Amino acid sequence: MNTKKNNPLGNVEGMLRGLGDLVEKLGDLAEKGEQLKRNGVFDVNTGSGKDAKAVYGFSVKMGLNDNDEPRVEPFGNVHRNEQTGETTVQEVSEPLVDVIEESDHVLVLAEMPGVADENVTLELNGDILTLHAENGSKKYHKEIVLPRSFESSAMERACRNGILEVKFKV
Repeated sequence: MNTKKNNPLGNVEGMLRGLGDLVEKLGDLAEKGEQLKRNGVFDVNTGSGKDAKAVYGFSVKMGLNDNDEPRVEPFGNVHRNEQTGETTVQEVSEPLVDVIEESDHVLVLAEMPGVADENVTLELNGDILTLHAENGSKKYHKEIVLPRSFESSAMERACRNGILEVKFKV
């Protein structure tokens, strides 16, 4: 029996396994302080007669310091349960997010195509910024750990062309 025919997400699982091999090969980028991004969009038959658009991507961030470990940060709506090995496509996507620390502020950038400022809700609780956005079928949600705690009064935001910028004054 061919499990790929019975498992509509079989291609996604193979892709996720392949990402593990790719991450191992990225070690030499750590020495250069570089960043690599890859993503893709593909249609998935969920088996229930309803097709879904699967979005998966990752960003590998390498620090400039010798003690910085490479960080692989996935985004999209494809998630794998490490305990069961099951891969699912969810209705809500995680946006690609960058947190940039400057001397006088911390800047959070989130890529959310199809979303305008009025579609975005932000909630700040100490050093956790929760972002939720929804515009028709475009739905995003992410909890972002900030480098320190901030008050809501220190937060400024703008969303243009699907790019959310949140600035926290230090």
